[in-house]
Amino acid sequence: MSNIDWFRFENKDSDFPFYNNNPHIPKWGWIVLLFAMIMGLILSISSNLIVLILACAVIIVPVLYFLKWDYTAIFKKLSAKDVALALGLFAGYIVYAIAMDFVLGHFGIVGGNLMGDQPTWMDVPPLFFSLMVEEFLKFIPFMFFLRVAFKFSNNRKLSVIVSMALVMLFFASLHAYNLNMLVYAIFIQGLGSIFEFIGYIKTKNILVSYITHVATDVFGYAMVLMGF
Repeated sequence: MSNIDWFRFENKDSDFPFYNNNPHIPKWGWIVLLFAMIMGLILSISSNLIVLILACAVIIVPVLYFLKWDYTAIFKKLSAKDVALALGLFAGYIVYAIAMDFVLGHFGIVGGNLMGDQPTWMDVPPLFFSLMVEEFLKFIPFMFFLRVAFKFSNNRKLSVIVSMALVMLFFASLHAYNLNMLVYAIFIQGLGSIFEFIGYIKTKNILVSYITHVATDVFGYAMVLMGF
């Protein structure tokens, strides 16, 4: 694969798994991963810490199985630069979300209360597990769409862009309960996840996008809890 197939900002010492038969997943394997996604999503609705830990296991273990237990294909040792990148992307998302929220509000498009009742600090620890599930709710379909798009186009860059766009729409739909919320979610949670995707695409390390995601949600909870 020539350098032209890579985005300039990518670290080229590792590639995405699965999409180029690296390793190969049989058709039944994708069915298993889809089922794991559904089960992980259902379990992650709970606020019970034990259930959320189970949700992580349900959605991560099948991925590791098809990676032949090579966890370094998705979880790499974090460097100081990785953490700095994740936190920088978190800051970028906050600026983007505030600006986009202002623009959408001007047109009467607002989001719902995804936190439900008034949260407490006890709601924060479960976030660390539910957000890992969410990262795999993006990772698995991203790999699937990437595999399909690359199979038919043999164009890595195009396949990444198409797959990312589809996952953004899917991720936005998980945060919407009506049409108005869907429009809001597409711009805030959907397109906003570009910051997490940049972290993952650059490093091929889910822990980088995970840190960005955790920082974002913990920051949101902290603002609510402190009355902002």
